[in-house]
Amino acid sequence: MHQRIFIVGNSLQVKSLALSLTNKKHPITIISSNMDLCKELSQEDNIVVVFGEGDKRYVLEDADISKCNIMIAMTENDADNLTICLMAKKIFKVKKTISLVSDVKKMDFFYQMGIDSVVCTTSTITTIVEQKAIMDELATMIPIGEGRVRISEIKVNEDSPILNKSLNEIDLPTQSIIACILRGQSSIIPRGSTEILFNDILLLVASNEDEIEAIEIITGRNYD
Repeated sequence: MHQRIFIVGNSLQVKSLALSLTNKKHPITIISSNMDLCKELSQEDNIVVVFGEGDKRYVLEDADISKCNIMIAMTENDADNLTICLMAKKIFKVKKTISLVSDVKKMDFFYQMGIDSVVCTTSTITTIVEQKAIMDELATMIPIGEGRVRISEIKVNEDSPILNKSLNEIDLPTQSIIACILRGQSSIIPRGSTEILFNDILLLVASNEDEIEAIEIITGRNYD
């Protein structure tokens, strides 16, 4: 079943996620105050574009939010993202809300406020390539998962059990993936044959249920 998904935001991440979701046949509505982004996405099939501020009730009403199944707030401002999700859930009765936050310390507060899924993007996710890898993976996990999705940054130490192993040799939980490897000044989109090296920084995308197990596999440490 295809979900009607609303995305609010102005960044390249919005574009990457929207295109990934439309590839999976989900109808998308974009709400953005970035005119250039609106013009670009308006050329895509199966994407409705609304120009405006997504934290304004009348803008959400004009976008026909009554048809929304999933609201994803991706603005640069955490407070705006919280406001958008709360309006969607409390006023317009949207079933599932997802918010990006820039500070991991805010995640628990967002959950306490009733946001269904909170994704913390690390400051090292800076290039378009890195953003696309993570947005593609979120596109896979967001529409079907009822749990929470997290992005974790993990540095590979000399005692890591996955050191010098290829991805094919690492048995991660089903709802987790190493989406990107930061190696020195380079970013690598890994394949099955990619080896994990000392001092690599791994960007792990995982469901809330599988996150700890995946981190334990990568670090060799027990977090019980």
